[in-house]
Amino acid sequence: FGEPDYTIFNAGKFPANRFTEGMTSSTSVSLNFHRREMVILGTEYAGEMKKGVLTIMMYLMMKKGALPLHSSANEGPDGKTTLFFGLSGTGKTTLSADPARSLIGDDEHVWSDEGIFNIEGGCYAKCVNLSREKEPEIYDAIRFGAVLENVVYDYHRDVDYKDISITENTRCAYPLEFIPNAKLPALGVHPSHIIMLTCDAFGILPPISKLTIPQVMYHFISGYTAKVAGTEVGITEPTAAFSACYGAPFLVLHPVQYAKKLAEMLQKHSAHAWLLNTGWTGGAYGQGSRISLKYTRTMIDAVHDGTLANAEFEDMPVFGLKIPKTCRNVPYEVLNPAKSWNSAEKYNQELAKLAKRFQENFAQYQGQVSADVLSGGPTLPQ
Repeated sequence: FGEPDYTIFNAGKFPANRFTEGMTSSTSVSLNFHRREMVILGTEYAGEMKKGVLTIMMYLMMKKGALPLHSSANEGPDGKTTLFFGLSGTGKTTLSADPARSLIGDDEHVWSDEGIFNIEGGCYAKCVNLSREKEPEIYDAIRFGAVLENVVYDYHRDVDYKDISITENTRCAYPLEFIPNAKLPALGVHPSHIIMLTCDAFGILPPISKLTIPQVMYHFISGYTAKVAGTEVGITEPTAAFSACYGAPFLVLHPVQYAKKLAEMLQKHSAHAWLLNTGWTGGAYGQGSRISLKYTRTMIDAVHDGTLANAEFEDMPVFGLKIPKTCRNVPYEVLNPAKSWNSAEKYNQELAKLAKRFQENFAQYQGQVSADVLSGGPTLPQ
């Protein structure tokens, strides 16, 4: 294959030297752009390699004037494409695997002057609680040639996807062509829509809302989602998590540079932007319920067929997000989270708390962004 562009040395569970200056654990991922080498120590998680390559692309593509993204992408029968941004567990893989659309890729893409393209040749799907009923495309992609990671199976090689005794982060890597409706080669035109995913475990954000350019930049830089009890040691209640550009560990440049490039591309190609919440409604985690995947898919279908963009909108208090008043087959109390809570007073209290979390996180970027971008965030009464 000739001279490699970059070389990855993965030592598996062989640990990093914790006595090395700056080392904080037995796991390390080191990248040298001059030597074009990456060294991975002390981890048996294969995802470090793919995310290492994403980190490389976060640098190289920006140098070329293109925008690298932690995102999934698919294409409709009309040839129009959609990008889905989001942190792990928010639904990038699940929602981009749509039987009515062609999959371009599920995790890493670049948006250039010529359109979008997939960095990878396959997918790396979460397997926890996987079933054919919920995610048929992913379930059926797991066959000879796929690689399962951290799963538990019996003597008949039947996998128990509910078993998380090794880790909740069970995975499967499979070639893109294992998805029956994959787009090959994995290229697409400029996106008509970008959908920014969050899993709000506080039950505050609407399941879908339309974003202005300042709101896109604010929420992209924020990269909000929430962790829930049981996913990490020590977490006993919902915890806000912010990861700039939905991939802070992989960024090489300042987050504002990626956000400016995204805003530029959106305006240049007249793409619509949406914030999609796949988290809780009617209350926080443990009180309310998870937003139905059926409703989520219905709302995405309404984005793609254009009906949602033409709906009548109302402004969400504090966050200023534009919430559609109607979406076919989705109840109004689902569209507007304030209507799904039993207590308006309790909802407003939690709304203010979440807004404050956003503001506290964004304080680190205030000196690097314009007042216009700041206006895209939540505003609390004085």
